[in-house]
Amino acid sequence: MRYRELGKTGLMVSEIGFGTIPVLSGNVPVLPDYYSPDVDEAVDIMMHAYRLGCNLYDTAIPEEYGDAEYKLGVFAEKVGRDNIIISDKARFMDGNDMFREVMRSVETLGTTPDIYFVHQVDEKNEEETFSRYGAIDALCDLKKAGIIKYTGVATHYYSVAERAAYDDRVDVIQTSGNILERGIIDRIAEKELFREKGLILNKVYAAGCLLSVFTPSELISGILHWPFSCALIGIGTIPQADAAMKEEFTQKYYPFKQVTEKISELFTPIKCTRCQRCVCPHGYEIHIMLRQYNYFHLGKKYWAMKKLRLNIDEVYENCRKCTDRPCMKDCPKKLRIPELIEMIYEMTR
Repeated sequence: MRYRELGKTGLMVSEIGFGTIPVLSGNVPVLPDYYSPDVDEAVDIMMHAYRLGCNLYDTAIPEEYGDAEYKLGVFAEKVGRDNIIISDKARFMDGNDMFREVMRSVETLGTTPDIYFVHQVDEKNEEETFSRYGAIDALCDLKKAGIIKYTGVATHYYSVAERAAYDDRVDVIQTSGNILERGIIDRIAEKELFREKGLILNKVYAAGCLLSVFTPSELISGILHWPFSCALIGIGTIPQADAAMKEEFTQKYYPFKQVTEKISELFTPIKCTRCQRCVCPHGYEIHIMLRQYNYFHLGKKYWAMKKLRLNIDEVYENCRKCTDRPCMKDCPKKLRIPELIEMIYEMTR
């Protein structure tokens, strides 16, 4: 296992971190049923990863990650709290709510987390998050009080990550990227600004979707050239920990064309990197719809179709009537977005 500096925090974190979603038991509203190991099994899996060199473990509050936060706390006590780095998160943008959730996490973990993220910050809730008395202010107060050591923003949006990079209150940014959905991390790599922050990368396997086409070795080797500090891999079994952490992977660059050509052996993917430059005058998040199309064909059929059907009729009608089409003007891949939206609309019938 190699280690990288986490921005200016002074922490050295394992290149591969442990994502705890798969060790939750049962089912929570926003997540599918995973492996459901009991506490002892979950601790054994986390301990195995620790022996392979992993020192960063990422979790979230019970509403999002079930009992994973509690299981991580049991493991932290067993392995020795000072031997690992815990990152935790909650999806609350109001400062009072965030303060309450951090204190609840401390109780659930049985210890204080090192990094605490405002989770799932997007373009709709970012003003509240970054505002005075918002969630980031609350995390700063908790940092001053010694309850947490570092503040974080977790987002799937480049614009939010960039805002966090400019904000002196934010120590660490967590965002998504993989060899297919490389748009955000490519844009981050272009800006020196982000080097001031610790960067944690998630969705390396694209919620497991890319494992139907690529090996863990290919997916991990293919992201190592990007300037992140730690790549989180969801681990639910000891073999999964071995696949992600036992080998010291060699950095390898996979051109986007090579990635899509390999996926084309399974189906014809929409060649979208999720760079998020496709601005829609109606406010629709085109990149998410294109992602769900790919996820559907990569095996997440029920989950992706459920999301696509939420507002596809409305999107299709407005897209069909739109004459300005700035989404196409700004797309670096020159995707014919109205035709793709029509294809998705027909698929959902």
